Amino acid sequence: MGENVQIFTLDGSYAAYIAHPPSGHGPGLLVLPEIYNSNEHIRSIAENFATEGFITLAPDVFWRIQPDCYLPYTESGQTRARELNQGLDVDQLIIDLQSAVQLLRTMSTATGLIGSVGFCLGGKLSYLCAARLGVDAAVSYYGVKIENYLEEASTIICPMVFHFAGNDPRVSLSARDKIQQKFQDQENVEIYLYPDAEHGFNRLGYPPYHEKSASVALQRTLHLFQNHLFKQ
Repeated sequence: MGENVQIFTLDGSYAAYIAHPPSGHGPGLLVLPEIYNSNEHIRSIAENFATEGFITLAPDVFWRIQPDCYLPYTESGQTRARELNQGLDVDQLIIDLQSAVQLLRTMSTATGLIGSVGFCLGGKLSYLCAARLGVDAAVSYYGVKIENYLEEASTIICPMVFHFAGNDPRVSLSARDKIQQKFQDQENVEIYLYPDAEHGFNRLGYPPYHEKSASVALQRTLHLFQNHLFKQ
């Protein structure tokens, strides 16, 4: 089980859920949530990655709007999540996440290497962590509105994987095509499509979870992180 910690910025602090690997020592991994924030599901993902050897951190991404607001997958939860997302200052959040990255790099139990993985909103955030914060490897699951930030694609020098669902109105075919075209000549970036999956296919225990797609995506994610974050 993990615990809550405070991440300090220049003008305030925010909560994050941290989980440690069985060895107590390992690379850092920033786990970035959907618009429902770092709720129980995202924390369970952080715990699962911790069992794979990572020090994982799942932050409160809406702390500047409404701290400690972690939402359920219900109609009312979705309504509130969309309201919070509308008010989110993404550029400021990435600045805030720099403090989390710094913590994960400098903990006495950390190796100094760090990755990011995110889902939906978090998929976009993971992309921006690769573009702006210098993480050592990054994964984006069905990241939304990444096409609006493609002018930053050339700044991504770390290995990165994108996972997209074949049936996803939140990430259109046009958006996927723009991302594919932008990265077609970058050997450090891999893009995978899961034709039978919908947006949110990794959300175990909740629709529209798709077991086969989630399993293959996880294998690819772990392969990336194990190859680039566990350097000898």
